[in-house]
Amino acid sequence: MNPTPYAHVLFIGPGLSRGASAERLQQRVAALLGDAHLHDSEQDLQPFWQALDESPRPLLVVDLEPRADAAHRDWLREQIAERTDGASVFVVCTAMEDAWLDGLAALLERTQLHMACSDVASVPAQHAWSQIPPHAQRLLLCNGPRCTRKGALGLWKTLRQRLKSAGKLECEGGVHITRSQCQFPCDGGPTASLYPQGEWFGIRDEAAVIRLVDERLVAGRAVPELRIDQD
Repeated sequence: MNPTPYAHVLFIGPGLSRGASAERLQQRVAALLGDAHLHDSEQDLQPFWQALDESPRPLLVVDLEPRADAAHRDWLREQIAERTDGASVFVVCTAMEDAWLDGLAALLERTQLHMACSDVASVPAQHAWSQIPPHAQRLLLCNGPRCTRKGALGLWKTLRQRLKSAGKLECEGGVHITRSQCQFPCDGGPTASLYPQGEWFGIRDEAAVIRLVDERLVAGRAVPELRIDQD
């Protein structure tokens, strides 16, 4: 049944305790491995750490965090190494998408992508993500379930790229951007809120994001047609 060289596989990621994608993943994992071991990173993580301690080795941890990068992967490996000796524990990070599920078996078999959790170099104490980024304003883009279904994840990429190209991303006088859970009002979403001004915007497509960045965040001009906190 188990197509991998591992005695056990653990999956961790946001939303794995609910929703259609989590249900489909559970079905796919059960079909491949005979048992599903899914842990929701937005819930209590104690069951995950307990499963990590109790699972037979060799063990693979599949992290489905959509924002995972090399720094996140190294942090996770260090956390695992601190809680165990890291021996025979490996990590692979990948964002979960419906198309990805069909390639799950191949991912589990590609051991060259799996990084060991033993002899992990310490994460630098002054790593960039351990500091508050310089900024003058903070924009929160809703990634709640309804805004996400309206395309918020794609708009996040445009928002980040546009601010970076303008030299306004997380710098002196710039904008710190954050993805949030549901902000409300969902009907006007995808929703973004700007602080310290306390302005709320409905950015329904890429053109609206570009207008918000170019005119409001860079040029400092009002964009009343995008506001959803005004009559």
